[in-house]
Amino acid sequence: MTQSVPSRRHGIADDLRNQITTGRIKPGERLVSEAQLAAQYMVSTPTLRGALAVLQREGLVEKIHGKGNFVRHPLRKITYVGGRGTLNTGTATEAPLRATVRTTKIRARGHLTALLKVPPSSPLTEFLCLSHEGESPHSLARIYVPRDLVPAAVLGDSPTREEAGARLTVLRPSLAVVRETVSVRLPTPDEASTLRISTALAVLVITRVTADATGRVVEAALLTFPGDRADAVFTTHHVIDESRTHE
Repeated sequence: MTQSVPSRRHGIADDLRNQITTGRIKPGERLVSEAQLAAQYMVSTPTLRGALAVLQREGLVEKIHGKGNFVRHPLRKITYVGGRGTLNTGTATEAPLRATVRTTKIRARGHLTALLKVPPSSPLTEFLCLSHEGESPHSLARIYVPRDLVPAAVLGDSPTREEAGARLTVLRPSLAVVRETVSVRLPTPDEASTLRISTALAVLVITRVTADATGRVVEAALLTFPGDRADAVFTTHHVIDESRTHE
């Protein structure tokens, strides 16, 4: 029985991984250029990029357009708490995630008309929230709200993730139903570029639709988390009929 021989790109990935995990190449450090690495390992540029892609999928290396390949700082894992739509982002001693929020006026179309149960071209406000840990993007949220529910000057510049969530909460009247759909898929090219992840790294996607007591949808949120840095927890509370326990 013959043993499979590791490919050249996996051999290069193993060597670079060893240098990273042993501290020879430190978090935040820029790798030498791809041309220099290819010459060092005596391989073609496509083979070298294949090796880097292995490390990118593992979350060890990130490629920043126009700057090069960098050893990624270990990113914390966060927990999405289903039913409440909240995030547990770490311990009290850890610095809060920073969020940049961009607000855009748009018109409902495609899947947004179905999510928000509104006619096509209905006026909406989109909140594009990108959280960062240090300088590295961490997660992405697109939140859509009917424009008549959005008061002026809801959000300021660069709040923390917790502050952004708290400010968005004021948009919501008394809530009755929160429906969450969880799926796993590969990122779109735009998501991979924004989050600086490999297109081969799966993302956890939560679609959250919130309605008020009248049944009106007041918010639709599309939350995207790289699969290596997020968990989702859902808790079911069962009502116990105590009268039956004594029969």
